Amino acid sequence: MQDETAQHILAELTRLARAVESLAPKARAENDFDAADCFVWNADEHHLAPVGKPNRIGIDLIKGVDHVRDILVDNTRRFARGLPANNVLLWGARGMGKSSLVKSAHAELAAEAETIAPLKLIEIHREDINSLPELMAILRPAHSRFILFCDDLSFDHDDTAYKSLKAALDGGIEGRPENVVLYATSNRRHLLPRDMIENERSTAINPSESVEEKVSLSDRFGLWLGFHKCSQDEYLEMISGYAEHFELKIAPDELQAQALEWSTTRGARSGRVAWQFIQDLAGRSGHKL
Repeated sequence: MQDETAQHILAELTRLARAVESLAPKARAENDFDAADCFVWNADEHHLAPVGKPNRIGIDLIKGVDHVRDILVDNTRRFARGLPANNVLLWGARGMGKSSLVKSAHAELAAEAETIAPLKLIEIHREDINSLPELMAILRPAHSRFILFCDDLSFDHDDTAYKSLKAALDGGIEGRPENVVLYATSNRRHLLPRDMIENERSTAINPSESVEEKVSLSDRFGLWLGFHKCSQDEYLEMISGYAEHFELKIAPDELQAQALEWSTTRGARSGRVAWQFIQDLAGRSGHKL
């Protein structure tokens, strides 16, 4: 009887011990900056997840944005070589290659021999902006240089996360780490909806000061690169560039006719629409990209 009681107590203690272990916080995984060239920031675990095969295209395939492309590449090159460089806001029309350009520029410069340290690209999700101080603390002592990339960055009503971003960009006693630069894409030039800014202007005791605080967020980006809707000629240039690169066998006149019909059905012309057409064309032709 006593043995049965002892075994029962031992079983209950074991069960309780396992339950307590399951409640204990998991040990944080070590961040290995040599694991990859690209990472995704996991804010909950304070961990950089390596990306083995980044989703990106060659920078020569990005057409219609030559001017802003050259500015971004030059800024990235200076940063990779240890020279002063700016945070960059890429804003404007949807589907014109803002995020593709950031990833392609990183690939282009990461391969250069004149970089003073490995150049890494880290994607941080919009909802994790509040964790930027923790991420920067991890990156500050590292030997590598880091481009923090936030795609489709914007803020809505009653969203105070923009204050964390302002402080992380160049505020605080320590300031932004010397080995970190931030690239963000957005459809909004000031990252905040126009009606939000106008509402602040109409209800604030001092309208100019209230609006100034919000639009000053975009001022933290030293470079504003605008992307605008492409013309028909630029759209067809994108199509031709893709078709030539992937060696799609189709007559130029037929390619142009199909591309224009595709853009008409979509009601838009952009780099994204051009890429979607090429995927459709390759699929119909039995051609792998």
